[in-house]
Amino acid sequence: MKKVSAVITLLLLGGLILGLSVADFFTKDRMYSEYENRMLAQKPNFSMETLFSGSFSEDYENYITDQFTGRDNWIFIKTVTDVALGKKEVNGVYLAKDGTLIQKHAPEDIDEEEVEKKLALLKELFNWQEDREDIGSFYVMTIPTADNILTEKLPDYAPVYSQADFINQVKETVGETHVIDVQETLNTHKEEKIYYGTDHHWTTLGAYYGYREWAATLGVEPVDYEVDVVSTNFLGTMHSQARVLVEPDTIEAYIPQVLRGNAGMIDVGTGEDAGNPGAGNAMQVYYDLSEESHNTLYEPKYLDTKNQYGYFLDDNHPFIEINTGVTDEEAKGKTLFILKDSYANCFVPFLTEHYETIYVMDLRYFHGKLFPFMEEYATEGNMDILVLYNVIHFIEEFQYY
Repeated sequence: MKKVSAVITLLLLGGLILGLSVADFFTKDRMYSEYENRMLAQKPNFSMETLFSGSFSEDYENYITDQFTGRDNWIFIKTVTDVALGKKEVNGVYLAKDGTLIQKHAPEDIDEEEVEKKLALLKELFNWQEDREDIGSFYVMTIPTADNILTEKLPDYAPVYSQADFINQVKETVGETHVIDVQETLNTHKEEKIYYGTDHHWTTLGAYYGYREWAATLGVEPVDYEVDVVSTNFLGTMHSQARVLVEPDTIEAYIPQVLRGNAGMIDVGTGEDAGNPGAGNAMQVYYDLSEESHNTLYEPKYLDTKNQYGYFLDDNHPFIEINTGVTDEEAKGKTLFILKDSYANCFVPFLTEHYETIYVMDLRYFHGKLFPFMEEYATEGNMDILVLYNVIHFIEEFQYY
């Protein structure tokens, strides 16, 4: 009887593998996973060089993993199983005590050599601007991620990389007066919704508190804002990784009166400019050196996709030029150059009241020479520089040529 049972099991397993293989053969490869918000691995080109170097087998394994038939459903089944077994971490995501999903950054996940490399690059950038008369202020804002602020929500004994220590290293690198430290203000407001519950970004409210800290550091008066709710069904990157049942997030846009233009207060999904506050104002936005002008920092088309955070600044671009149309006399003639990750996307709109021109560069997608490029945009001592990343993205992604 045991032999018969084993044979049946082997036949069923073999049939499953055969069926999945046939399904894989007839299923068209996908370029992009909207659910995971990332590009999927494609079938690698074979050559003797890639075979003997080992890169072909590695790339092919990634290809099979990404293109596996029913991948999204299998991930969901695995997550349900993990949760049923009482696990508090799924695919690098902590299942926090109130249903919040928080990305895991354990000390062993951080490469200290990378930390030193990125701090050296930051020092080189700082020294470059120090020697130039056409650069105004220089500030660095490295923002702690949710696991370093919402510590009470983490599972018991969850390992966490201390980002406060890294921020202190940044202060030692460029000088404390050049660092905008938002740790205290975020801790003060941590009972509020300053990070999304399903995504790795801070919310617009969190960015607003960061903006007020920026304004206090620079000695400028922060602007008051009204709030538009543009989505109530956002499920972000942490949900894509963990695939558990959670309450969706709300996305808000904080709009100063001068940018509201003809839009007014708009309910989600109503009116021609729904989700697009500020449409009709004098702002001009140019993406990637294009001559086509946009008059808003918000793109409502993303609100109908999985990547709803792309609503801010039309997702990520190598380079954006913003002519703000600001009317304040103190802001006219002032320029800001931002080096950033996606945490800046919902932060940039707050700065439009303080500069006539804002240049936004995402170094992950820019492959030119940074210093000569920035020199073209420096304006007689009125160009300030702001480096804005979350701590982990800075360690992993800050790079220039």
